[in-house]
Amino acid sequence: MNANHVLSPKLPAPQYSIQDHWITLDGARMRYLRDGRGPELVLVHGLLGYSFSWRYTLPYLARQASVLAVDMLGVGFSDRPTGLDSSLRGSAERLLRFLDAVGVASCDLLGTSHGGAISMMAAALDPGRIRRLVLVAPVNPWSSQGKNLAALLGHRAVAPIVMRVAPRLKAIQPYLLRRLYGDPARIRPGTLEGYAGPFELPGAFRHELGILSTWDRDLRDLESMLPRISHIPSLLIWGDLDNAVLPHSAVPLRNNFHDCQVEIFPGVGHLPYEEVPDEFNRVVGDFLSRK
Repeated sequence: MNANHVLSPKLPAPQYSIQDHWITLDGARMRYLRDGRGPELVLVHGLLGYSFSWRYTLPYLARQASVLAVDMLGVGFSDRPTGLDSSLRGSAERLLRFLDAVGVASCDLLGTSHGGAISMMAAALDPGRIRRLVLVAPVNPWSSQGKNLAALLGHRAVAPIVMRVAPRLKAIQPYLLRRLYGDPARIRPGTLEGYAGPFELPGAFRHELGILSTWDRDLRDLESMLPRISHIPSLLIWGDLDNAVLPHSAVPLRNNFHDCQVEIFPGVGHLPYEEVPDEFNRVVGDFLSRK
C-alpha cells in the first residue's frame, strides 16, 4: 500500500472535444459523454454524482483510451423512470445493458463510491467482459460508515418526507460538499453549481433513496460475489481523510484480489479525482498503461 505521494505539479491541459450522447435503455433516455480513441474505459459516478464528476479525468484519460462517462438512469441528466430497480444488482445489470447498447464487448471499469460497488457487481455478473477495475473509495462490506443513515433515509416511512423537503436541501449542499473534501480550499469555482444542476429536475433523490433502502442487503450480495472477480487486475484509490467510505476498508477489500494495487493520497478526502486531479490521473493512467 502506497501512502507517501508527493502531489505532482499541474499537468498541461489536454486538447479534447467531449461529445454528448444519448441512447434509449429500458425505454428511457440515458446520457453519456464520450471522448478519445483506443480500448474502452467506462467511468461510473457515485451516489450524488453524475458524469460531471469526471470533468478533470475524462479529457486526460482520453489520451490513451476511448472513454465513456455515464449518467446512470435515475440521476444526472438521464431520465428518472418510476419503478426503477435501485438495487446494486439491478444497477449493475443496467450498466451491462448499456455496454450492449453502445457496442462495448469488453472494457476497463473505473467506479467511485457507490459507482465502485456497481462496477464490482457488474464485473462479477460478467467477469469475462471486464479487463481491469479502478475503484475509488468504493462502497464495500468492510466500511460501516453511513449504514445507519442509509437505513434511516431509505426507510419507507422516512423516504417520502425526504422527497417532499428535497427542493429545500439546496441550502446544505455547500456543507455536504466540503465534508467530502480533505481540504475544502481545493473546491474549484463552479463545482457546487455543477453538482446542483440535476437536482433541480423532477424526481431528484427518488433513485438515491431507493438505493439506500436496500443498502445492507446489497452489501451482503456484493460480498458473496467478490470471489468471481478475484482474478481481475485492480487498482484501489483512497484519500486518507475520507469520511464517507473508511480508508481502513481498503485492506480487507484488497485481500479479495490476486493482483491489486492500493494507492492512498495523504490529506485528501472522498473525491481525489477532483481534489488532486493531476496526481489521480497520473496514477490511473500508469495503471491502465501497465502491460
